[in-house]
Amino acid sequence: MLIQLSHIQRLYRSDEVETTALQDIELGIGHGEFVAIMGPSGCGKSTLLNILGTIDRPTAGSYRFGGEELTHLKEAALAKFRRENLGYIFQSFNLIDELTIEENIELALIYRTIPKSERRSRVAHAMDRVGIAHRARHYPSQLSGGQQQRAAIARAIVGQPRLILADEPTGNLDTENGTQVMDILQTLNDEGATIIMVTHSPSHADLAKRRVDMLDGQIVISVRNAI
Repeated sequence: MLIQLSHIQRLYRSDEVETTALQDIELGIGHGEFVAIMGPSGCGKSTLLNILGTIDRPTAGSYRFGGEELTHLKEAALAKFRRENLGYIFQSFNLIDELTIEENIELALIYRTIPKSERRSRVAHAMDRVGIAHRARHYPSQLSGGQQQRAAIARAIVGQPRLILADEPTGNLDTENGTQVMDILQTLNDEGATIIMVTHSPSHADLAKRRVDMLDGQIVISVRNAI
């Protein structure tokens, strides 16, 4: 088992209000799974993804990754964990306008002790895998939305992460580009990548190996897709 969440709770408190974003989450994810998380807005999907990505911390419960407990690690240790284990794909691409596509992708490796020659080799390989090698010297504004998302996927995989977290990766794309992105994610999964994807698209959720539905901060169903 790569991931094990046990009794995860996330509360948000203000002076007057306490809001429960996640309540008693139990979730295990094996190596090489492709899991789609669905549910209405405000159900806790993004909060769960943020906890899986160690961007947010649970109020209570246990998060074990590869057998290691993460909930009590200090921020410096969590930052190291993210660099070495996680790749992120966002709905809004999050590319830096002033950098070329290859520079954007290489940025994911800058803070790791990887020689420059190897960084360039990894970047070239990642761009080739998602079909944007011919756009290496272009800037994000010169690319279509679909090409920008493919660049974002290349950035997510260039560090050879153990887990890819995708937050609405097709949300800003038309049908054709959304299909291309899902094809890439399926190929990555077929090659062994573990992927957790938040989506509002039932058809895209059906392309994952397992679907997890959430409501009011809880997991209400987890089913394997017949694919």
